[in-house]
Amino acid sequence: MGDLADKGILEEFVQKTIAHYGHIDYLINNALPLMKGIHECTYEEFTYALAVGVTAPFYLAKLFAPYFSPGGVIINISSSRDRMSQPQTESYTAAKGGISALTHALAVSLAGKVRVNSISPGWIDTTFQEYTGADARQQPVGRVGNPLDIANAVLFLCSESAGFITGENLCIDGGMTRQMIYHGDHGWTLSNK
Repeated sequence: MGDLADKGILEEFVQKTIAHYGHIDYLINNALPLMKGIHECTYEEFTYALAVGVTAPFYLAKLFAPYFSPGGVIINISSSRDRMSQPQTESYTAAKGGISALTHALAVSLAGKVRVNSISPGWIDTTFQEYTGADARQQPVGRVGNPLDIANAVLFLCSESAGFITGENLCIDGGMTRQMIYHGDHGWTLSNK
């Protein structure tokens, strides 16, 4: 497609999609904004992260709004970093927090026409590696997530089975954001390197 921070690319994408299909059923916004922290991230890099992570999903929703089919759905992929963080991730964390907030705002603005939800994945290993030991035990479900965990949630939220769900953020992280963990818990140890 091209650079999501480029307004012209977004407009061209929407024009081509509507010219070819005439409508849109589902819009899934899933982009990885730049991840840099306060010590290294420049103003331009931070602005770029927000352009990719928040502005592009907003603008695509705006451009596609008149073309959604009845029962249309927008799914925004956020991150569990919208509610917790690690040092030096400000650009990514801000973008993911922004798309979570954008979700409920769009749900209200597009009410009756489009349902809008977001998903906040936790640790998802895109190579489908199976972890053992502390990495698995620290997860309340006993494993690290994989892309199918997210894909299945997207399919559900796009289905009529989720017809009464809008403006919500579904955190899919194996329960990690609900579990307090301290040194020595579940095989996990703190290392002060």
